Amino acid sequence: MKYKDIQVQVDGHIATLLLDRPEKRNALSLNTLEEMIHALEDLATHQEVRVAVLRGNGPMFSAGHDLHELADGDLKVYRKIFATCMKMMLLLSEIPQPVIAAVHGIATAAGCQLVAACDLAIAAEDARFATPGVKIGFFCTTPMVPLSRVVGRKKALEMLFTGEFISAQEALQFGLVNKVVPPAELDDAVRKLADHICQFSRTVLGVGKEAFYQQIEMSERLAYAYASEVISVNGVMPVAREGMAAFLQKRDPVWPE
Repeated sequence: MKYKDIQVQVDGHIATLLLDRPEKRNALSLNTLEEMIHALEDLATHQEVRVAVLRGNGPMFSAGHDLHELADGDLKVYRKIFATCMKMMLLLSEIPQPVIAAVHGIATAAGCQLVAACDLAIAAEDARFATPGVKIGFFCTTPMVPLSRVVGRKKALEMLFTGEFISAQEALQFGLVNKVVPPAELDDAVRKLADHICQFSRTVLGVGKEAFYQQIEMSERLAYAYASEVISVNGVMPVAREGMAAFLQKRDPVWPE
């Protein structure tokens, strides 16, 4: 499929999804969201792709929703846009491949939400993050969902109530990103992490990712019961048998997939 607002490139085991509306600060229009849904659903079926990287074209990652679409919208319009956005954000955690956000410039509102919704994130030192909806009378309620789950209540509420930017280092301190690097090193750092993950079985990455998000909202006892069943089933899979055999025989595994 030919996309208008995004680009998708596959290089070996790594797929890159590029938000490609630099003239609009990579704002997430309804069309952008729909194209992202299509691209993510398609990537989920690609057996050769083990990692996905999400980045923005131009001087910034994403400024969030396209306010030109929202400013005069009625309730029906708002419900359609935010239902579509919800589907796209959930897909980031539902596809089997780990998704890495490569963040530069600013990530605000739904752009910050994107970062929080990705499995992993690496930010340039000059990146900044904010949920500034309160400043225009439009609280960042949907960005709040993943943000509050990764940075904790107090920091999330500070960001939501003040609308002020936090630095990349603050984002690292509070768990919004995994690593901060000089801007010139962002691409290499993302590639290094993606290449490291790509050495592992796509099947096992998918099993582990699904299990992580399933158990994280459970009580500890239920999480253990669920995880015990998942790891038992995983243990008798061909991929685990090969991995264990390779370890015991002191050789590199050849994943049966």
